[in-house]
Amino acid sequence: MPRKDRAPVIVIDGPAGAGKSTVAREVARRFGLPFLDTGAIYRAITLIMTRDGIPPTDSPELRGKLREFYISFSGVEVFAFGENVTAAIRTPEIDSLVSPYSALPVVRESLLEIQRAQMSRGLVAEGRDMGTVVFPDADVKIFLTASPETRARRRFDERIAKGETADYGEILRQVNERDAIDSTRDIAPLKAAEDAAMLDTTGMSLEDVVSSVIRLAGG
Repeated sequence: MPRKDRAPVIVIDGPAGAGKSTVAREVARRFGLPFLDTGAIYRAITLIMTRDGIPPTDSPELRGKLREFYISFSGVEVFAFGENVTAAIRTPEIDSLVSPYSALPVVRESLLEIQRAQMSRGLVAEGRDMGTVVFPDADVKIFLTASPETRARRRFDERIAKGETADYGEILRQVNERDAIDSTRDIAPLKAAEDAAMLDTTGMSLEDVVSSVIRLAGG
């Protein structure tokens, strides 16, 4: 349960396509807390590195770019080095490239300070290691998941709704591949914190999920 002497820190972890960002953003709005989109941070790094031709391996070039890296948020918009990258980081290409970068210890370590600096006013954060690594003392920890087929279908529907072309079979393959990478990496693997509440969203509407999270958070 959240502490009463300060704004709470609520973290939502889970695999790709579980709806963490959408749910966390709405929970943050209803609680009046800042929303920390950690996935957007990793996606922005992936975008910048791939644009600059820097592969997902620990190198002087990658370390140098990380030292320069600057990200900011304005509502739902994401800015990297002052450029609005909100749309650019939500593409199939970035979906397929983000895991190798986010698995690098040097990348994860460089972002710890950025993420932890946001907690002074309380927050709602989503990711894959929020409750286990980034905010191990969070007031509320929730692990959000759904079947791979459900998560792939959600991604497919999102892209179709945006007028993009999409292949459900390919999206499902990417979901399963990313699950394997995220769950087996040496640094901060995808797993539920021991004190996290588990919530399987298969078959649930967005409102049902948000209501469940708010209830678990004591709201």
